[in-house]
Amino acid sequence: MALDSLINLGTAYLLAEWIVRLVMLGVAPLRRTPDAARSWLLLVFFLPIPGLILFLLIGRPRFPPWRAARFASFAPARDRVMETLRHQDLPDLARRETELSALANRVGAYPPVTGNRLEWLDDYDRMIARLVADIDAAKHQVHILVYIFADDETGRLVIDALLRAVRRGVTVRVLIDALGSRRWMKRTLRLLRGGGVDARQALPLRFLRDRTRGDMRNHRKLYLVDGHIGYAGSQNIVAKDFRPGIVNKELVVRVEGPAVAAMGSVFQSDWFLETEELLDDPPLPEPCGDGMVAQVLPSGADYPVEGFETLLVSQINAARSRVIVTTPYLIPDAALLNALRTAVLRGVEVHLIVSLVADQLLVSLAQRSYYDELLHIGVEIHRYRHFLLHAKHVSIDGRVAIVGSSNVDIRSFQLNAEVSVLLYDAAEVAILEAIQDGYIHASEKVDPKTWQERPLSRKLLENWARLISPLL
Repeated sequence: MALDSLINLGTAYLLAEWIVRLVMLGVAPLRRTPDAARSWLLLVFFLPIPGLILFLLIGRPRFPPWRAARFASFAPARDRVMETLRHQDLPDLARRETELSALANRVGAYPPVTGNRLEWLDDYDRMIARLVADIDAAKHQVHILVYIFADDETGRLVIDALLRAVRRGVTVRVLIDALGSRRWMKRTLRLLRGGGVDARQALPLRFLRDRTRGDMRNHRKLYLVDGHIGYAGSQNIVAKDFRPGIVNKELVVRVEGPAVAAMGSVFQSDWFLETEELLDDPPLPEPCGDGMVAQVLPSGADYPVEGFETLLVSQINAARSRVIVTTPYLIPDAALLNALRTAVLRGVEVHLIVSLVADQLLVSLAQRSYYDELLHIGVEIHRYRHFLLHAKHVSIDGRVAIVGSSNVDIRSFQLNAEVSVLLYDAAEVAILEAIQDGYIHASEKVDPKTWQERPLSRKLLENWARLISPLL
């Protein structure tokens, strides 16, 4: 009898596995890229029940309807800021820049505005010191939106500055990603709230209540002071060596001018999504003389189009002489690979700067599996030696730059909330290119022949990781 029960149980389990496989054939391709659908089907074919559980947890390609409705209800506030920015005087852009800014508008960007002043911050400690100084000079409000906010020595510098600001009567709001800061969240929130800061979690992990994907994160880094100073880039508020044996190398732009209003609107939107509290529209800063033209692009699963990837592919397709892409994590899709291939075939010099130091093993393995193909089509790959190069930026033909929080991977393209700043100014792009050239000189160039000779075991691991790379 016991044996019959075991046989019946085994038969039922086997039947359940096949039902899962067959159902997923119809479900997995819905609203997903072909690569992502294939990866899910591969996982479910070999591990039906664990694969189904994972799919239920992180398989939804968009946020649930309640969040989409809340995002839509913020549209009037966002439109007011956009309309204000559209009324700013804008100098004539070259035809290609005009086409880019128009495309950016259609995928969710704010209008381009002139009169912005930039400061490039590529030293980790200097960026923190600059931010603390700006907070100490704040008179009205400080808004921070960040993926990681630690209560370590570096984080305490910022926390102490925020508490000093509160004591001066400054309104301080902080929004911290719940997963990115999970190690420090309780202590950081306790310190901030104890000092009078209105501190909240972004995308808290409440699967049953909110029906959200735990891996769809708010990866933005925005630091705003008095509505006229804004920071955007790759740097979190945490010690640069918070991972043992790994030191981060970052790049942040400090912006003054009308573009800060767009950055403020992005914060306003995220604050509303998490709290349903509609803040006052951000003020419009005065132009900084003959400052440069900038455009702010928020992107992520709240938007119907993959804005960052759309712009990146468009600009690579339009490039004529030189493209430099800097990213710590590289998981390209077919559209990006094809854009890189055709750029090289047109005679464009394409450089990819990645980090030799890695902090995510599976992503690193999957990333390296693409090097063969990239080298074969003529992309020059440079692996930065000294630190974890965590900076994320692109320069195109010495005329356009994109700086922000977006990695060149499927996660940043489709899932995470990101923010980028587009720069339409040859002088500022030249500064970025000089920084990128410094990276190249501090990197080892990947030699195609040597790369082919790496051990077979490593190739197999990389190719296995590539199979599930669309899920990373």
